[in-house]
Amino acid sequence: MEDFRSKMFTILGTIIVIIVFCVIVWLLFYQESAYYTQVDNANMEKLNSGDMRYEYTLNAYDKNGNMKEVTFKTSRELKEDAYLKLDVMMSRGVKAWEEVSYKELPSEVKEKYNK
Repeated sequence: MEDFRSKMFTILGTIIVIIVFCVIVWLLFYQESAYYTQVDNANMEKLNSGDMRYEYTLNAYDKNGNMKEVTFKTSRELKEDAYLKLDVMMSRGVKAWEEVSYKELPSEVKEKYNK
């Protein structure tokens, strides 16, 4: 009986470790959401070192229109009033961005910018 309990604790512990590991990997590498924002160079800070010379802090919206403040760095100053699609990860922040047209914005996001 004692041997059975010992094996059960070992198996249960292994399963828990595997589950925790999978959740951590998902959070670090796979959990990603698209957010949309409009460039406002008044919310840009020039940095003095490194390749990423500009840091933006902007309000961004997901496809449902929920707002989130995001901060990201770029190597160049972005075009004023350009629309961006941001790939945002919960654990790492903005992973990538690309310029998009107003037509490409989800309808809930278009309402926020009223063009």
